[in-house]
Amino acid sequence: MTRLGRRPGTPETREHIISVARSAFGARGYAATSLRSIAKEADVDPGLLVHYFGTKEGLFRAALEITIQPNELFRGLEGLGSQEAAEQIIRRYLMMLARTEARDAVMGLVRSAVSNDHAADMLRELLLRGMITAIAPLIEKPDAPLRASLIVGQLMGIAMLKHVARAGVVVRASNEKLVHLVSPAIEQYLR
Repeated sequence: MTRLGRRPGTPETREHIISVARSAFGARGYAATSLRSIAKEADVDPGLLVHYFGTKEGLFRAALEITIQPNELFRGLEGLGSQEAAEQIIRRYLMMLARTEARDAVMGLVRSAVSNDHAADMLRELLLRGMITAIAPLIEKPDAPLRASLIVGQLMGIAMLKHVARAGVVVRASNEKLVHLVSPAIEQYLR
C-alpha cells in the first residue's frame, strides 16, 4: 500500500522548529509571529508545524515548556536560610536568562502579554503560575502566594529592564552586582 502525504519529520526537525519559533516569538512577540513565517524561517512545510504542534499556541507552549522549567530552576532551595535562598533565586533566574533560548522565550511572552490577552493568559499560566508555585513553598507565611508573586514581579522587572528596555546601567551591571542589590528585597518576602 502506498502511503500518501508527507513524512512527519525527525525529532531533530521538531527541535529545530522549536528553536526557530523561540527566536521569532522573542523578536516579534506572539501576535506578530505566524506559523507560516516560522515554517519559512525553519525551511519546512507549514503543515509540519500543524502536525507537531496543532496551532500557534501549541508551538508557543512547546517552546516555553521545554525552555523554562521553574520547578527545576528553583529546586533544592528549601533548606536554605532566607538570605542564601534570595541570592540563589536571583542568581539562578539571571543564569537562566543568560541562555539565549530561555531569554527569547521569556521576552517573547512578556512582549506579547502587553498587547495580547491570549498571550497574557499564557504568561499567567505557564510562567507566572509555575514560578509562583515553585517559590511559594520556600515561604512559611499564610500569604506565601502573594509574597511569591511579588518575588516573581521583581524578577520579571529585572528581565524587562535588562532585555526589553535595555536600561544601560542594568545591562552593564554584573549578575553578582544585581544579586547583591536585589537580594535584600527578595529576602524580605521570604522571611
